[in-house]
Amino acid sequence: MASLQFRSLKKSYGSVRVLHGIDMEVDDGEFLVLVGPSGCGKSTLLRCIAGLETISDGELDIGGRCVNDVAPRDRDVAMVFQSYALYPHMTVRRNMAFALELRKTPQVEMDAAVSHAASMLALEPLLERYPKELSGGQRQRVAMGRAIVRRPSVFLFDEPLSNLDAALRAQLRVELKSLHHTLGTTMVYVTHDQVEAMTLADRIAVLEGGHLQQLGTPAELYDDPSNQFVAGFIGTPSMSFLEHLDPEVVVGVRPHEVFVGADGPGEAHNGTVEVVETLGFESFVHISLSSGDKLVARVEGPPPERGPVTVRLGRTYRFDRATGARIRTSSES
Repeated sequence: MASLQFRSLKKSYGSVRVLHGIDMEVDDGEFLVLVGPSGCGKSTLLRCIAGLETISDGELDIGGRCVNDVAPRDRDVAMVFQSYALYPHMTVRRNMAFALELRKTPQVEMDAAVSHAASMLALEPLLERYPKELSGGQRQRVAMGRAIVRRPSVFLFDEPLSNLDAALRAQLRVELKSLHHTLGTTMVYVTHDQVEAMTLADRIAVLEGGHLQQLGTPAELYDDPSNQFVAGFIGTPSMSFLEHLDPEVVVGVRPHEVFVGADGPGEAHNGTVEVVETLGFESFVHISLSSGDKLVARVEGPPPERGPVTVRLGRTYRFDRATGARIRTSSES
């Protein structure tokens, strides 16, 4: 296992700056998720850790050692890609063992490592199959098993679940979290899916435009966002932003803090229910306020019908219109 430290890490392609000075630490054994929209720099940062991209400026330490000029094979990291990248002419067993074969690992040791990883990932019945005989989820397990047998200090995951259907993604999220608890190895995981980030991470690093916007636990990012971008990116449905309630600031409110009907905290606002998404035990109600703002309310039980409605707001957040920075009250400071 190993910790990671980023000191003003920058990456440019010619005159185009992709990463603008990343400063953060990843603890030994931590599960860190890098999240953000497409083009935010999260995959580039992961590839800098792996050594697949050169660092333009700044420094990266792995396990207390600067690795800026260290070859990928000597960094003691293992990467699982979005594409499974399995050798089609090799069985599952050989795919998992191939890196150890290249190291000329003794056969007994290699067999033990493959058996151990296969047991962890429920791959024992599939060891003699070829990739074409496997489902997408099974192929991704093989890719993870190939990384596990190397026993690296750091695991790197580049959107490994994005090619799977929703049910399988949910299943493998649970398995990945369990795998982390079992191995206790440092993991850095890239995704654009904030649900994956919230369910998997010990901490989340939110990137946007090559800048680190906020680093914290899932609860910290949800309850205490540092700016409007983080507030809008974290949470499903996302925070609603009301532009017309206060001329000085943008007001944000989470769906569970919107109370539909006459009862509830705060000042009453008139609006119209436009769309209701019924999900069984709860509904998401899309409301247009008379001010022109739109918001989403999370409602348990029978949802309101389309038409006029009154809403009240519970906890709200305030953001600077110009910078998007969070404006805190004295009790929040």
